[in-house]
Amino acid sequence: MRPDTDGQDLPPAAPTSQAPLGPDPSAQALALLHARCFTRPRPWSAAEFDSLIALPGCFLLTLPQGFLLGRTVADEAELLTLAVAPEARRAGLGRRLIASFAGRARQMGAATAFLEVAADNPAARGLYAGTGWVEAGTRRRYYGPATDAIVMRLTLRATQEGG
Repeated sequence: MRPDTDGQDLPPAAPTSQAPLGPDPSAQALALLHARCFTRPRPWSAAEFDSLIALPGCFLLTLPQGFLLGRTVADEAELLTLAVAPEARRAGLGRRLIASFAGRARQMGAATAFLEVAADNPAARGLYAGTGWVEAGTRRRYYGPATDAIVMRLTLRATQEGG
């Protein structure tokens, strides 16, 4: 599956210091960047990325220094993972990827999106809250015995009731 890299549904790029991902990144390149961003419970392997990307409804959005993996099932979307190179953070890349994710999920028919974020990751929680996500619940010990996940929800389109 080819990721979105043509910029058609991504806002303009912010300058960054290096480009770890090419226009069509391998699962190994994704796994390497993921490992730079996440250590617990463990980073995802290249084989796991290959398996996920092959699933129906799964889509990959990339920028030179980050990526987002999402999927849709019926009228729901899930943001599976978002990784931005540490040296490129706070430059708007995460916001760009989230905006593109929301647009793609809407195009694929999703009305609502969900994600899990570590309760002890205030930077990520702030990014998501700042892009419209709201807390919807907690998964106890999701990231190991000491770390809960906060489930967050994003409304992608209004639901029609009555009629």
